[in-house]
Amino acid sequence: MRFLPAVAAALCIVPFIAMGNVRASGVERLNQFMTATITATGEFEQRVFNRDRKLIQQSRGTLAFARPGKFRWTYSKPYPQVIVGDGARVWVYDEDLNQVTVRKLGQALGATPAALLAGSNEALKAFALKDEGARDALEWVEAIPRDKESGFERIRLGFGLSGIERMELVDAFGQTTELRFTGLQRNPRVDPALFSFTPPKGADVVGDR
Repeated sequence: MRFLPAVAAALCIVPFIAMGNVRASGVERLNQFMTATITATGEFEQRVFNRDRKLIQQSRGTLAFARPGKFRWTYSKPYPQVIVGDGARVWVYDEDLNQVTVRKLGQALGATPAALLAGSNEALKAFALKDEGARDALEWVEAIPRDKESGFERIRLGFGLSGIERMELVDAFGQTTELRFTGLQRNPRVDPALFSFTPPKGADVVGDR
């Protein structure tokens, strides 16, 4: 069974932000991130756990983004998949199935991690934010979607000395997705072509074009 589509729906495009004040709270760091980071690139490792904390999926890949609303999230293992936000729509391409799913950006983001991290500053209003203090040498902030239909119960972000290092997503079924970020660069020059997507010839395209 594949678990990547659930994360694809979340659209968790998470950039890096260097923080000058190591004692800043999680909420302060999130606010600084929203203000100071416009583009980012890096790599991620993802693990998915069921309600009983049993590991059920591992994957890895690369990310790039340009706020607000443009991003590219590429899974290389175990299943090749690409998620692209072009500023108007979100495209999810499953290479093995040769299928593309497309949705309007506003409908796809909503109260999701992408709205928190790749959207505009106004996106914060869709969440109730709370400092969670220090854990695993990181400062944590919890974001609870105000929209109960968002599909997520809570989202946690962990900030270390170099910036955002981890993210935890708990969905309505008790499943937890953990993300760890490496090689993240803040505000690099990013090729705009990364945020453009054309369905491959012969691919089955479903959704709102």
